[in-house]
Amino acid sequence: MRRMTHPSPARRARFALAGFIAAVLVAAGCTLPTFAPRVEVEGEASVAPLGASPQWRSCPETAEQVAGRAAPGMRYECARIAVPQRWNTTGGPATATPGGGATFEIALLRARSTKQRDRIGSLLVNPGGPGGSGVDTAVYLSLGEQFGGLPASVTERFDIVGFDPRGVARSSPVECISDTDLDASFGYDPDPESTAAFDGLVALNQRIGQACGAKYGDRLSLFGTEQAALDMDAVRAAVGDEKLTYLGYSYGTLLGAVYAQRFPERVRALVLDGAIDPRQNAVEASEGQAKGFERAFGNFVRWCSANADRCPLAPDARAAVTSAVDKARVSPVRGADGREATAGWVFYAVISSLYTEQGWQELARAVDQLAEGDPAGVFRLADAYAGRNPDGTYTNLFDANLAVNCADDEERPSLERIRQLQGQWRRAYPLFGPALAVGLLTCAKWPAEPDPYPTGKADGAPPILVVGTTGDPATPYEQTPALAAMLGVGRVLTWEGEGHTAYPQTTCVTEAVDAYLIDLTVPAEGLRCPAR
Repeated sequence: MRRMTHPSPARRARFALAGFIAAVLVAAGCTLPTFAPRVEVEGEASVAPLGASPQWRSCPETAEQVAGRAAPGMRYECARIAVPQRWNTTGGPATATPGGGATFEIALLRARSTKQRDRIGSLLVNPGGPGGSGVDTAVYLSLGEQFGGLPASVTERFDIVGFDPRGVARSSPVECISDTDLDASFGYDPDPESTAAFDGLVALNQRIGQACGAKYGDRLSLFGTEQAALDMDAVRAAVGDEKLTYLGYSYGTLLGAVYAQRFPERVRALVLDGAIDPRQNAVEASEGQAKGFERAFGNFVRWCSANADRCPLAPDARAAVTSAVDKARVSPVRGADGREATAGWVFYAVISSLYTEQGWQELARAVDQLAEGDPAGVFRLADAYAGRNPDGTYTNLFDANLAVNCADDEERPSLERIRQLQGQWRRAYPLFGPALAVGLLTCAKWPAEPDPYPTGKADGAPPILVVGTTGDPATPYEQTPALAAMLGVGRVLTWEGEGHTAYPQTTCVTEAVDAYLIDLTVPAEGLRCPAR
């Protein structure tokens, strides 16, 4: 079972992709991929040593590989920089480990409008995960408002710069989980009740951990959030900005928060959308997400009842979805290619659809079609979440997700504690609680020591904009004021909407965030934007 959104240290939630990308994926008729696989390109840029200026090269082909098109009026450039595998974090500003040592490569993409005027600098972006590609996200955000990207008011003032964090996609990627094990993991019963089923999931997670440990050993501890946040300062320097302007979604809010603590004097403006409370431990974060997904699912059920013309599961969508999962446990529907829609795949289709309100109708249609013997819709939703390609291969999204989560995770509950939580949360959060509990198994037997990140105030930083969505399933809204309070300089912007993350989805949210990014105008205290 996965935990996504943010790392999952003893302080994170378990599921989540950035809302922007999730919305792109499940919107009707959309064919954009979640995270494009790394593609080696003829003439790929050489790697700039630490502190040296990167060598940018034109790379419109990257935009075409990621999104199927390059945006008109946008120039795309790519570069690669080297960062120390381990930064020295003992006292004062972070520095490279004395004597140099081994490095990671960090891939960058810069999208620059041909209409750019009065340039402010670079807007660094990260989509979350952990494991999401910032290079891909910069491409998506550059496509313009008609495709859910950034408004021209922002793209005409900033270069949009995406980076793949260490271990992710094009940046020295972590690759240690076989496609077979990923299929087994996603397809596994989300609530293994019997001792044999639970022990089987424990064994699967142990096998995955052993494979990663055999390949990387102690280096697994190098992929934690603090080290990646320190890489962000190297990116800031590489693009020539004196101070950082940053847009981080979901887990990306944790990267931004850690950066602000380490380099408060180097912050220009940070937008942290889909906020995580970094002080939560693993159990607290998982239970919070169980609540969040149950709340979002309840909203879907009510929508279905009120919109029977668009929801074939009416009048009782909860019963229909629960029945679909239960039936898949004993008699999974087989697709045309022979693949079985087990309870795990049906469950992840539900998870995927709740990241955006547009996904609700897609879920209703998929579950209805499953009842008629067609699992294609279920697989389409679940595969988008999992990063599973049509040929059965996977991106390294979850390899990186696991490496980051477990590097961050200080507190790793015992198997006995996880089993206890599974039963407790089954009663409290019937559809999502057991899965969130057994998701804690992923780091329970991880073979490397953790490398926890700091938590605390960003003393000396300017106001930081923390954005939360009241119906967010993956980073429940309660974490938004908590993160703002922890930083000490956070200003909360609330969207009374559905789905994971808010910007740029409505005029109210977009205007508030744009004014902050461009003019450093902080929204009024307590500003709440309506759903529509």
